Amino acid sequence: MLPLEARALARRLIADEAAAAKISLSAEPAVSRVYEKLRQSLCALAGVAGFRSLASRALTLAQTEASSLSAVQVASDGSLQGLGETESQTRRFQDEDGEAMLIALVLGLLITFIGEALTLRLVQNAWPDLSLGDFNSGDGKTT
Repeated sequence: MLPLEARALARRLIADEAAAAKISLSAEPAVSRVYEKLRQSLCALAGVAGFRSLASRALTLAQTEASSLSAVQVASDGSLQGLGETESQTRRFQDEDGEAMLIALVLGLLITFIGEALTLRLVQNAWPDLSLGDFNSGDGKTT
């Protein structure tokens, strides 16, 4: 089961990137931006192979819940291929739910494997301006 903290954090990161995209006029989907920031941060910690393994597992889990992710694949460098490639607006809304679930699953697996405190530190490194005070660090303290 996916921790509620992972879902909330995924939504928060996606919202932050969506806001940043409006300011920078970026056309790249917010979910793609979140995934890439996580990939860069986690590859430094676990290496490309470690991150690719984590991302592949998260994608497999997400695909069972969101058929819109069926064409998405994790590349050898850990990047995602096929994310955000949709044709209709209705399909786009369905994809956003699946894509958000993918980010939440990556975060949930991280919380499981390395703990909430370290996961939040990695997120804070990737988003230094984002306040994570609402999220418990697992030791009774907030970050």
